[in-house]
Amino acid sequence: MTHLRVVGALLIREMEARFGSKPGGYVWALLDPAAHIVLMTVLFQAIARAPALGTSFPLFFATGYLGFQFYQAMVGYINGAVKSNRTLLSYPNVAPFDTISARFLLQFMTTSLVACIVLGVIIGWIRVSPNLHWPPILQAATVAAVLDLGVGLINNVMFLKYPLYEQIFAIFNRPMFLVSGVFFLPDAIPLPYRDIVLLNPLIHVTMMFRTGFYDGYRAAGLDPGYLYNFAFLTLFLGMLLFTFSSTLLRNE
Repeated sequence: MTHLRVVGALLIREMEARFGSKPGGYVWALLDPAAHIVLMTVLFQAIARAPALGTSFPLFFATGYLGFQFYQAMVGYINGAVKSNRTLLSYPNVAPFDTISARFLLQFMTTSLVACIVLGVIIGWIRVSPNLHWPPILQAATVAAVLDLGVGLINNVMFLKYPLYEQIFAIFNRPMFLVSGVFFLPDAIPLPYRDIVLLNPLIHVTMMFRTGFYDGYRAAGLDPGYLYNFAFLTLFLGMLLFTFSSTLLRNE
């Protein structure tokens, strides 16, 4: 119960620090992904007659971008959880994992709300509404969050222990947007390059997320087993490293 109260207090603190007391902070959380989707729609409509899937450019890019954001936005926020709350860790009731939990919950709720609003507006605007299949949508969001939590646990330790690793991770993580199926379908990539691209677990997240919106999308190459194994193995390694680094996290 103590840790639940601590996480609740940290969650409120993170909300105030991130969004402030004014509604503008919450509005920006919505406008940022919406602006990305509008920009991609305008650019690709100028060079292509139809999206790679379906007939709506906004829906195609929204399903890719928002599915990807269940990992990208969350890992970017969780990575600095321990470092940003160093002073609070001097209190014995506050555990390093509490700071991770608060940020994880806040970002997951924020991303879920933003996804519902943006996709709801797009679906209401297009002429032909898709027949939604909720299981793959929820599965994709959940497994992306699990992967994010595992990566976040590892990074919070590694960023403190090896400052150079933080820069290396940023270099490798930045182009993930380009290779995770946000604005293309891996089905269209010829072999053997498709097999190489499919090693990226995030591309399976976007593929799974899209199957919930497009009835005819078979998602050739989608491997839920690979995705789940990768995500839970990362989470296990993250929890192991985080647990054995408790002294470092408190005293660094």
